[in-house]
Amino acid sequence: MGPTSAIVLYAVLWSLTLLTIAPVRIRTQGDLGKIVEGTHAGAPEVHHLKTKLWVATAIATVLWILIAGVILSGAVSVRDIDMFHRMNPPAAQQG
Repeated sequence: MGPTSAIVLYAVLWSLTLLTIAPVRIRTQGDLGKIVEGTHAGAPEVHHLKTKLWVATAIATVLWILIAGVILSGAVSVRDIDMFHRMNPPAAQQG
């Protein structure tokens, strides 16, 4: 895995992790009973964004270390996940 692949893998893991944890512990204006005129009751009032960014970074880093370690060790290769046998076509039948 090259440096660009490693960066792309980390960016994808980080963004997916952030999108996964973003809705956790959101307190809406409707929950708190403080609805600002012109906004929806489901608009977040307390979103804990800074904490979620740090948590997403920590989780993505751990996942990246695990996935990059598996890729670099060679334990799983493209040939292992080739379901349609495109890498190793069957030998032509002789007849």
